[in-house]
This record gives sequence, structure tokens and C-alpha cells, in this order.
Amino acid sequence: MYYPLIDPIIASLGPLAIRWYGLSYLAAFVLAYALMMWRVKNRPGSFDAQAVSDVVFYGAIGAVLGGRVGSVLLYNFDYFLENPLYLLRIWEGGMSFHGGMVGAIVALWVFARKTGRGFFEVTDFVAPAVPTGLGCGRLGNFANTELPGRITESSFGFHYPCSADAIQAITFTCTSEWEGVMRHASPLYQAFAEGIVLFVIVWLVALKIRPAAVVSGVFVLGYGVLRPFTEYFRLPDPDIGYIAGDWLTLGQIYSLPMVIAGVLIILYGRRFAR
Repeated sequence: MYYPLIDPIIASLGPLAIRWYGLSYLAAFVLAYALMMWRVKNRPGSFDAQAVSDVVFYGAIGAVLGGRVGSVLLYNFDYFLENPLYLLRIWEGGMSFHGGMVGAIVALWVFARKTGRGFFEVTDFVAPAVPTGLGCGRLGNFANTELPGRITESSFGFHYPCSADAIQAITFTCTSEWEGVMRHASPLYQAFAEGIVLFVIVWLVALKIRPAAVVSGVFVLGYGVLRPFTEYFRLPDPDIGYIAGDWLTLGQIYSLPMVIAGVLIILYGRRFAR
């Protein structure tokens, strides 16, 4: 199969442009809002429509700022030192989930303090709606021809275009229109794992009344387990490479604390319930 050639710009008017990457984030927040409104209507609690709008706003600001800062500092720090304005070029892609999660946690903590709610009361409400947003973000990566995967001979592989920046960064031998080898389209794998599998797991857990913090812990644990698996099919950033052998990446290392934190949060919630 050949990678679909998608123009990253949907439409433009002078210097203003609508990009698939930005649209994917808009879709993420719209889906999160719709899912939380469903919970408000079908699982009445301390949240109403106004609270949903507010928490989506706080979460969006925290996730975008944290995701961008995390991507730059965790994966592209040397390039940032040479080009500080790179931090502001969000439209070029480059968002770190781990950084976005830290930013969202801080934003949700502020929201909880301002509204007099418990922190885990807020995160348990928000967590089931997050995975679909992660899936949308990965589809944005796919539209941007980002995150090319390992070389493969399977029928799931794609011939990537040589013109893609991500391909030019990893090989100097791709001079024709298409790469001669096929690669895993890792953004699609991660969109499926993070956007569908994780959503089903967390949503089903949240359908029943759980002790505080348990739903949040399941989300953190689930992502920490799924990300290292999908990361195996993805090439690391060329300026970083593998941390060990040809399989261990920074994304996998950053996910390990999430597994530990997820287990501890679940245990805390269960102990709190008792």
C-alpha cells in the first residue's frame, strides 16, 4: 500500500490556514465534551453543563500547553536551544502525551480547587472521555505523515513518500517519489490502542460506581501498558534513537512510571473506599 498524500492544509485565506492537525485537536475536545455531557444526563452527579464547559476549557489549555512544552523539552531540547521559537510552532506537529498529561493534571487541580471539588472527583469524571481525544491526535499525526514506523514486509505496511519531512530525517537514500521499503503506520496503531481499546476499558469501568480515584488509576495504568506495545512498531525520533538495543525508546521509559502510578492510584482508591 502507498501512504495517502494528504495536504496538511484543508483551506487557507491569506496567512490563515485550517490544518488537519488543528482540526484533530478540535475534534478531540468536541468528543470529550459530548461524552461528558452524556455522563451528566445519564449519570447525574456534581457536574452540570456549565461545569463540563469549564472543565473542558481548563483541560484543553493544560493539555495543549503541557503537550507542546513536553514535546520540546523531552524530545527536542537541543533543537529548542538553537531555535527557541520552535516552541510556538504548534501547527508543525509535535505534542507529547506525557507532557500533555502533566499539563492537564495541573489544570484540573486548579479547576478542582476553584470549584470546591475533590481532585479525583474531577479526574474520575474526565478520564473516560480522554482516550477518544488521544485517538484523534494520532489521526492528526497520520495526516501530517508523522511518526513513521519500523520497516516491515507485512500487508499492513505502507510505502512512505520521500518528500515527507519525517522520512527525510531518517534516510538520505530516498530520492524518488516513494520509499522502496514499507513501514508500519504507527499512528494508526496508536490511534486504535489509545483511542478505541483504552476508551472501551475506561468507559466500561466508569459505568459502575467505583471508589474515588479508581477510574483515574485504570486510565493511567491502561495507557502505561498500551503505549510501550504500540511504541515497538514506531521509529524513535532520529536525534534520540533507541535507548537500548533496537527496541527501548524514551516513550516506553516515560510510560513505566505511569504503570506504577496507575497501580498505586487504584490501590489508594480501594483503600480509601474501605
